[in-house]
Amino acid sequence: MIETRKVTSEKAVLIGVITQLQNEDKAKEYLDELEFLTVTAGGVPVKRFLQKLDRPNPKTFLGTGKLNDVKSFIDANDIGTAIFDDELSPAQLRNIERILDCKILDRTNLILDIFASRAQTSSAKTQVELAQYQYLLPRLTRMWTHLDKQKGGIGMRGPGETEIETDRRIIRDKITLLKKKLATIDKQMAVQRKNRGKMVRAALVGYTNVGKSTLMNLISKSDVFAENKLFATLDTTVRKVVIKNIPFLLTDTVGFIRKLPTQLVESFKSTLDEVREADLIIHVVDISHPSFEDHISSVNKILVEINSANKPTIMVFNKIDAYICETIDEDDLVTERTKAHFTLEDWKNKWVNDLSEKVSFISAGEKTNIEEFKEMVYDEVMKIHTKIFPYNNFLY
Repeated sequence: MIETRKVTSEKAVLIGVITQLQNEDKAKEYLDELEFLTVTAGGVPVKRFLQKLDRPNPKTFLGTGKLNDVKSFIDANDIGTAIFDDELSPAQLRNIERILDCKILDRTNLILDIFASRAQTSSAKTQVELAQYQYLLPRLTRMWTHLDKQKGGIGMRGPGETEIETDRRIIRDKITLLKKKLATIDKQMAVQRKNRGKMVRAALVGYTNVGKSTLMNLISKSDVFAENKLFATLDTTVRKVVIKNIPFLLTDTVGFIRKLPTQLVESFKSTLDEVREADLIIHVVDISHPSFEDHISSVNKILVEINSANKPTIMVFNKIDAYICETIDEDDLVTERTKAHFTLEDWKNKWVNDLSEKVSFISAGEKTNIEEFKEMVYDEVMKIHTKIFPYNNFLY
């Protein structure tokens, strides 16, 4: 299912909708993220299409007129791929493909493709493969369009259905096999975690591309792959870290994203076990991103799903060097002050007052406030260590 291939740049159009649940600003922001995903996957976004609808069309996602506009643009500019911001149903996928006559991807398919290209270890490859097969199973019908033109009648009944049923059975068997393989990997990882001795475990969590791996490299003096791309880290990395006189284990985990496909949350449960079994969570946030508060909500939602929301947490607001706030002139009496005008000091006061957790503002890239952050981690690790191992002598 997963194969190493050289990614060539494909021209693509991005398509989204404005609905009652998703206003124009939110829809544009999701398309920004979709564009970043497309570039990460090796595509070249050429144009965006947005349509205002009460709800997506159950047959073709967009209205007929807008779909014809997309078709005209694709034909005129030799576009090979159309990428939709939401997950398409098998019927929508089939109908849109018939009208646009080009490769159709949705957000889920795009994320799965990036995951497939980034998976390095056997564990990650198995998890991605499982998610891909679960996504593919209900969409098999469109793979057999070469049988559409067969006529019914004597001697012509059944071959199309037989082919599809055979493929479905093969895929179901493959899914069962992969689940068994993952169960074995889970056992191996559980044994590894058990053998890590009497050390506190801390896990770095956060939205994708917030700087978790950069922070990991800085604190643990290791060389974890870090890049300004979505899902640069897919494989869980564990490093031993020593601050002052106390050692602990620091885990770098896969980043989260909004509209994360259900298949991925399910298949990556074993990777997220590292978070579930951690004693301390270090939640990293990119404060320079305009929607960082939404990112925090998305991560917290997934932490609730994996029963890790009530663990001791340090909130780390990263990339303070890139944070820019809007300003209001002293003589401007009209403009209303909003969160966009908050300085870093304002955000610090707000989060310290709003949260019972510890809060740190740093720049991992510029190494700003790192000592202060280390001190905070040390205090929290020390608290947990003395609670779990009250009679344990420290190693240093």
